Amino acid sequence: MSVSFDPNTIGLPNGNYFALPYSIIESDVVLMQVPWDATASYGAGAIKAPEAIIKASTQIDLYDADVKDAWKVKIGTLPLNESIPTSSRRARSITTRVITALEKGVPLIRLVDESMAMNEACEKLNQRVYKVAKRYLDARKVVGVVGGDHSTPFGLLQAVNENCDEFGILHIDAHADLRDAYEGFAYSHASIMYNVLDRLRNMTKIVQVGVRDYCAEEAERMATDKRIVSFTDAALQEASFNGVLWAQQCRDIVAALPEKVYVSFDIDGLTPENCPHTGTPVPGGLTYNQAVFLLKTLAWSGKKIVAFDLCEIVPSDRDEWDANVGARLLFKLCCYARQTMIEN
Repeated sequence: MSVSFDPNTIGLPNGNYFALPYSIIESDVVLMQVPWDATASYGAGAIKAPEAIIKASTQIDLYDADVKDAWKVKIGTLPLNESIPTSSRRARSITTRVITALEKGVPLIRLVDESMAMNEACEKLNQRVYKVAKRYLDARKVVGVVGGDHSTPFGLLQAVNENCDEFGILHIDAHADLRDAYEGFAYSHASIMYNVLDRLRNMTKIVQVGVRDYCAEEAERMATDKRIVSFTDAALQEASFNGVLWAQQCRDIVAALPEKVYVSFDIDGLTPENCPHTGTPVPGGLTYNQAVFLLKTLAWSGKKIVAFDLCEIVPSDRDEWDANVGARLLFKLCCYARQTMIEN
């Protein structure tokens, strides 16, 4: 670390999130950029998020009232693998063709070649993410994926599954993401939690928070699969209307999780004014402060955050608001994850 680093002055862009000076070797938290939105089914653009968040992150203050000397949390940024956005753009053309065909009434069975090509591209991405994540998890670091659409962290989840005998997922999202191969894509952003349940045997609990847009098939899975605990947006709001404090609701959410926790944060879990350009916005959701308080409750619960992702942020060409919110959430995730490492 450079001895001249001053957390009280302006951030000087250096290719790292928050313009921090830490190398990967010395870092406790390692951030992996995954600019990929090939499976986005509505609004694309999350491919631009990792870079936009780095840019926005240089201007946030590195003081945190809840984390002593937050700027000393050693957060390292892995170099971008340029093949990822290149592959994403190529695969995105497949998605466009499939969606156009489906909207014209073409049956999915006639789009098998396209589905296979997309699934192969996603498999390659998963392997890239898995190999990198496994290396740093084995080195006892917290790994965070900065997406990208919500399909991007599956390789990280595979690595966590191998490193933990048991873990749960705190899933903050507007959507349940329990669809089986949505639009014919096995690794769709709308299918990640389906794939987790289907393939990751050491994942014992998904605790969903803020979910408010899902199909009948997903509702059935949420109601019958004992590995899923759903704190839907409707249920959270109704409890609030009946006088249940948010602090109590957060304690209930955290209590449903096992001791090791993976945080999967889809930005559309927040209210739309915090993510106005996200790919699939939905009215309702958590406020920024509610989300931070939930993460803080988890961090101070004695449970351990082993890894996390932040996905579905779509930067705007007109302003930095989406990236700004994302950068601030990312800093909170990093600081709180490091806090749980200290306590465990």
